[in-house]
Amino acid sequence: MESIYLHSLNPNPNPNPLSRSTSGPWRSRFAPNLRSSNRLLRIRRPRSLAPPLALQRRSSDHDVVVVGAGIVGLAIARHLLLHCGLSVAVADAGVPCSGATGAGQGYVWMAHKTLGSDAWQLAVRSKQLWEEMADGVAREGLDPQHILGWKKTGSLLIGRSAEELTTLEERVKVFTEAGLRAEYLSSSSLSSMEPALEVGKEGGAAFLPDDCQLDAHQTVSFIEKRNKSFAPEGRYAEFYNDPAIGLLRSDRSGAIEAVQTSEKILYGKKAIVIAAGAWSGSLMRSFDVNAPDVPVKPRKGHLLVLENFNEIKLNHGLMEAGYIDHQVGTSSDSATADSEQTLLSISMTATIDAKGNLVLGSSRQFSGFCREVDESIIKRIWDRAGEFFPTLRTISLDSLRKRQIRIGHRPYMPDGKPVIGPVPGLPNILLATGHEGSGLSLALGTAEMVADMILGNSPVVDCTPFSIRGRF
Repeated sequence: MESIYLHSLNPNPNPNPLSRSTSGPWRSRFAPNLRSSNRLLRIRRPRSLAPPLALQRRSSDHDVVVVGAGIVGLAIARHLLLHCGLSVAVADAGVPCSGATGAGQGYVWMAHKTLGSDAWQLAVRSKQLWEEMADGVAREGLDPQHILGWKKTGSLLIGRSAEELTTLEERVKVFTEAGLRAEYLSSSSLSSMEPALEVGKEGGAAFLPDDCQLDAHQTVSFIEKRNKSFAPEGRYAEFYNDPAIGLLRSDRSGAIEAVQTSEKILYGKKAIVIAAGAWSGSLMRSFDVNAPDVPVKPRKGHLLVLENFNEIKLNHGLMEAGYIDHQVGTSSDSATADSEQTLLSISMTATIDAKGNLVLGSSRQFSGFCREVDESIIKRIWDRAGEFFPTLRTISLDSLRKRQIRIGHRPYMPDGKPVIGPVPGLPNILLATGHEGSGLSLALGTAEMVADMILGNSPVVDCTPFSIRGRF
């Protein structure tokens, strides 16, 4: 999800607009009307305004410019800073973790991934890199749980129907054959592991004990702090609350060489990476570049966060098997979304976050960039959770005073896999978007892949399935 709005029980009806993204119907609230030079790709503005000389003077040179300070964008910057000598600038319309990165449940799970899918190896590699990061924190004498919110909770993918149980048994078999630790649990075994959970005598679960979760805010803070440590040597700069509004072409070669923001011109000598989540497609269209359309669209989600909720205890991360079907929409879903602007699904997910809060989800719907809380969806999330946790059925949702609602926009792609790689016709422009609800779990593998493309290294994971070329 690539936009986050936190709502308390009494939400502020006028949230800070700087938390919004670089494009959308309200984009003009961020971007001043700047007249184009002969190098600026289309930015809508009155022709009467003169080119701002101050803006022309406020330019800076970098090897790589990343547009987007979510987990994917910051991870790309981190990988380049750690593994080569390039300089990196990150620009964003808001601030880190004000996007979908901060709106999720922090899964670094394999349980709901599909072996043999195009994204499988990327997920495996990403999880390995997350584990290496946590191990590196520990080697520094720090506690990964304190620094990253890192916990090896294990995950339970829960089924209640005969069809779901058959699928879970097969999933455990293929996971085990692929070298993952996985176990099928009967209803009684599941009850002993999670006493608050009720799935009936016919229920069961796939258990992956090595699945982990982290806290997005803590992790982003850690990554950003490490990125900033390269600033004194001139290798890192960040420009927040400063939306990208255009691309600049070289007068000599015609190649795109810079990003224009509302305040700066950021030159990227080797590459410009667009990692703006759900807004990446509309941002590219707003630049009016001659490039294939990127059909990424926002897929809104709600999560219910219950603070200091002690009525039930969880020992693992939980997810119902139906989540797998809901996370990837079909082409007919997408068509319906275009015409009806909504297509809602609810799947039970339950985790305990780094602060000890119970986090319940989740919803998926196509409703544009709408950020409003829909209380009917919150009620459906609560009722769905009650089907799995009997204690919740005895508690009125209206009686819960200490709660937050997280709302975010997942960057959805019609074929269910991200776009990672160069834009045809614009070889120095790379995209890293469309991860849907897996941006956090796939971030480090995506960062490594993008860095390898920029540096000309042989890829660790085959990047061919993620190319935009020929997909749409």
